[in-house]
Amino acid sequence: MKKRKLTMPPLHKSEGDINLSPLRKKWQKDHIDAESQNLLDEDARYFLKQSLSTPCLNVMHTCEGIYIEDMQGRRYMDFHGNNVHHVGFANPDIVRAIKNQLDELSFCTRRYTNRIAVDLAKKIADITPGNLNKSLFCPGGAEAIGMAVKLARVVTGRHKTISMWDSFHGATLDTISIGGEAIFRQDMGPLMPGTEHVPPPDAYRCVFGCSDRGGCDLTCANYVEYILEKEGDIAAVISEPIRSTPYIPKPEYWQKIREACDRHGALLIFDEIPHSLGRTGKMFTFEHFGVIPDIVVIGKSLGGGVFPLAAMIAREELDVAAERAMGHYTHEKSPVGCAAALATIHYIENHDLVSHARKLGQHALECLEKMKEHHTLIGDVRGLGLFLGIELVKDRQTRERASDEAEAIMYAALSKGLSFKLTMGNILTLTPALTITRQELDKALDIIDTCLHEIENKG
Repeated sequence: MKKRKLTMPPLHKSEGDINLSPLRKKWQKDHIDAESQNLLDEDARYFLKQSLSTPCLNVMHTCEGIYIEDMQGRRYMDFHGNNVHHVGFANPDIVRAIKNQLDELSFCTRRYTNRIAVDLAKKIADITPGNLNKSLFCPGGAEAIGMAVKLARVVTGRHKTISMWDSFHGATLDTISIGGEAIFRQDMGPLMPGTEHVPPPDAYRCVFGCSDRGGCDLTCANYVEYILEKEGDIAAVISEPIRSTPYIPKPEYWQKIREACDRHGALLIFDEIPHSLGRTGKMFTFEHFGVIPDIVVIGKSLGGGVFPLAAMIAREELDVAAERAMGHYTHEKSPVGCAAALATIHYIENHDLVSHARKLGQHALECLEKMKEHHTLIGDVRGLGLFLGIELVKDRQTRERASDEAEAIMYAALSKGLSFKLTMGNILTLTPALTITRQELDKALDIIDTCLHEIENKG
């Protein structure tokens, strides 16, 4: 049989650093020993290759608190963590809750409920603003977004959505249709019909040219309402309240869209999978904007950095689909997952991590603003709580992305014990565990400062 020739798509860097670059190979050559390389080779032999994950960079041996450790005994402050590590890796409270639950009830079969699942649903209703009191659980964020879309279709009788270019809502076929990143969407068609897209509220690179007019004038929000009006049958606007680069809109942006959704009969769905539960200095990110969505989706950190769990949380009035199967996932009422989640929320509350994230985030932003004064590579800094971004540019006037420099800084920082993610190719995205101390945060920022000096002096 003749082998089908696959054409290679261009490398897109919207979601993260690409694992196929020469800098990746050079770092591995300089830092990976034979034992680790053997396991990396074995991994590549049995896993399908895919951008962003396989082949892998390194081999993890342990993780604890804000740190990960490789097989060679090197420790890294993890400012990426897939955003599961709000309460730190291997948090003893979470591990204990999981072990105890395994001894009590390890699985809940279909048609049954259990005490810990009900306790978690009640706790989520207690901490969520407004009357967002009804939940469904599932193993991951993408599945929870899928449930939200299905519920919006049932409630409105419509199927169309509005979402953002450059957004990420998961890697399943329905979520890449709603999402806006080429690395997931390109050449994957046909995607779901009726998924309209708009530019994100990125004041630094606004496609509507707001920076030329002296600042954001909400043209991007007006465009969302323009589509709502022209289409007339949009089921929902679906978005992260702040994009994970991060883009942070003015509060008026979401207030305007909330009002527009109400006028045109569409639901507002917020994807808070990466940053709910305190990362931005409030329990839910949408609380910064003075609006309450119809549906909010949370995940990642919900399982305490151990167990995969997500939740779709809806207004009580949307509980209208009793005759449909919105999710019906095998592990939707997992006692072990629910125990991990409940312990996570209790830990965040008992240790006041929301306030801690808010205070440390403000300190970090002040440090980054000072850093910007000394580094021409830094075009912009922004953040909410411990969700921080440093955008690197070759020139502050043209704002040309400094993607090669950003990648070089990432690997330089890795060599010094700091791991973080790149977004859009040129944004250093910093999301440490919320348990980090001010001293540890300052050490990480010093590493970035040093790496910036090194790369700028090379140029």
